[in-house]
Amino acid sequence: MKIGHTTIEETFAEGFGMRYTRLIVTAIDSYWLDAGLREFCGYGSSVILCDAEVGVEVAELESSIDGRPGASVMAFGFSADALAKAISKRTGQCLMTCPTTAVFDGMKVAGENPFETEPFEDPNAKPIPLGDHLRFFGDGYQKSKIIGDRRLWRIPVMDGEFIIEDTTSCRNGVAGGNFLIQSIDQPSGLAAARRAVDAINKLPDVILPFPGGVVRSGSKVGSKYKALRASTSHTFCPTLRGRVDTKVHPDANCVLEIVIDGADFDSVASAIKAGIIAATDPQQAEESIVAISAGNYGGDLGKHHFHLHEVMNKDDVGIADA
Repeated sequence: MKIGHTTIEETFAEGFGMRYTRLIVTAIDSYWLDAGLREFCGYGSSVILCDAEVGVEVAELESSIDGRPGASVMAFGFSADALAKAISKRTGQCLMTCPTTAVFDGMKVAGENPFETEPFEDPNAKPIPLGDHLRFFGDGYQKSKIIGDRRLWRIPVMDGEFIIEDTTSCRNGVAGGNFLIQSIDQPSGLAAARRAVDAINKLPDVILPFPGGVVRSGSKVGSKYKALRASTSHTFCPTLRGRVDTKVHPDANCVLEIVIDGADFDSVASAIKAGIIAATDPQQAEESIVAISAGNYGGDLGKHHFHLHEVMNKDDVGIADA
């Protein structure tokens, strides 16, 4: 399979089942909203060492619960309990501390009135405390208020009140969907990666948890050093070509990975397709992007397999809205 001058290799990306949640964060203006989001999403690239994989899903909501500038963020963890701990700590340390922010449950399906929500039946959903834990920071001065079917906490802080919803929930999601951009040089690889990231960021229900949406240090499971859980993906390191069995295209000198977490298989597949099409756009890539590959572990670790040829040919994986 080829797009322009780019070969789409016959391989697959291996995704993992994880739990995810979504928060709606609002603030008085975009400056303070961005400040809170940057803190909340920090050190949230990989659960290999981070407490959660975190990213902005929608940077500018068309309308928010309290009518102020708002954004949605998604967070992924290996278990509901681990995710609950991470969300509580990140919200308390990064959003409650940020001037003017408020935090709401983003897992509810809002109707015309954002405070009156439509029930979402999911047998796998599990509650996660938000204000239910953080309210104690109010030292007894906190107040609760019920609006519609949302229970909110008003925690007194030095710029007024921190408004936060009592709970959210987590559901089953998919993490680790990916594809690898192989380019003739670093500048062309970076340009292709940015095109892919821009396209994926327009899609709902997915996040790109790594810096700028891009990973240069792709990893494999294990290491020659027993203490390490993961180490460099040596078969995709161009500088090791000639020393190891390589998977780098003969004309490539740079490999960059796009890692995608999403609400379900189809959301991640749509993002992979949109990203590959943008990265390999013949008018912009010309002959600089020589191959698209994907990272997997032989299919033994993750149950979600994104076969690149199937994803690219799948009609119901759409990118029309991108």
